[in-house]
Amino acid sequence: MSQINNSFNHKQSSHCESGVVSNMLSNAGFNLSEPMAFGLASALTFAYLPFVKVGGMPLIAYRMPPKTIIKTVAKKLGIKLISQKFSSASAGMQALDDALAQGKLVGLQTSVYYLPYFPEDMRFHFNAHNLLVYGKNDQGDYLISDPVFEDVVTCSAADLQKARFAKGALAPKGTMYYLDKQPHVVDLKPAIYQSLKKTGKMMNGIPIPGIPFFGAKGIDYLAKQIANLEQKSNKYARLYLAHIVRMQEEIGTGGAGFRFMFASYLDEAASLTQDPQLDDAAKLATEVGDLWRQFAMQAVLFCKNRQSISFADISDSLRQCATAERALQQKLLAITP
Repeated sequence: MSQINNSFNHKQSSHCESGVVSNMLSNAGFNLSEPMAFGLASALTFAYLPFVKVGGMPLIAYRMPPKTIIKTVAKKLGIKLISQKFSSASAGMQALDDALAQGKLVGLQTSVYYLPYFPEDMRFHFNAHNLLVYGKNDQGDYLISDPVFEDVVTCSAADLQKARFAKGALAPKGTMYYLDKQPHVVDLKPAIYQSLKKTGKMMNGIPIPGIPFFGAKGIDYLAKQIANLEQKSNKYARLYLAHIVRMQEEIGTGGAGFRFMFASYLDEAASLTQDPQLDDAAKLATEVGDLWRQFAMQAVLFCKNRQSISFADISDSLRQCATAERALQQKLLAITP
């Protein structure tokens, strides 16, 4: 028998987790844009983690870890969020069915690789993709609102189970979540200024000597690794640069996209607070995103032998991103209510 939330309204988004949060809250009666969800969660950051591998290459992240946006937004809006993990796949699927039977919109963390509605060339072993399930049809397939797709899709129980219980880095372990306490009207202004301070504090990395992997320090560290590619084989160097670009431009919204989303958040926050300081910060955040796009373009042109570009050129381009992010950090920390 079908279980369908007929009132559900799907909106396509730029990034999976911020899109899920926006769709989940909007369908619960609290209209929250994707950029506002991303900004309130202070999700903007950078991390280069050579000890965590994705496809044999270092993990490079341009935002806070999975579930940070969901948990932080829920806390700031005073929403009770029920979140569960499962050691048993059958228990995880039964819990999903039970929640759907209660009329819940259920968020899931999944692996892109096992979701058959993704085009084959876009499937890879990335275990932190978020989506919403809003029902089941008569054939037993799940009705899915995947925020990075234009329309809703369906997925068989077998495929969804594989995606929920994939192994490897960031293994989802059947993670599911839904709203228990409905959102209510809140004054976002205090949360906006708090989020700006928190984002600014994180943007230069962890203030502990010997840990250069986060924030602008991490960007500089990655720039140094790129400069050292001169000592590696040409094949490895191209794979490494292609991996960076893929992590930046294809997984979610990546480095530049997250900076543009943060700029949109600042624009929206400026309108809400009537604070011109946020307008200035939005312009700078857009410039930061442009620099990330330029860096990615240089890396791609190198990989394709389109122009005479050296590792030093690419490394310098990335250092410009680090310099710009430090400037944005200072701008954010200087903002006062």
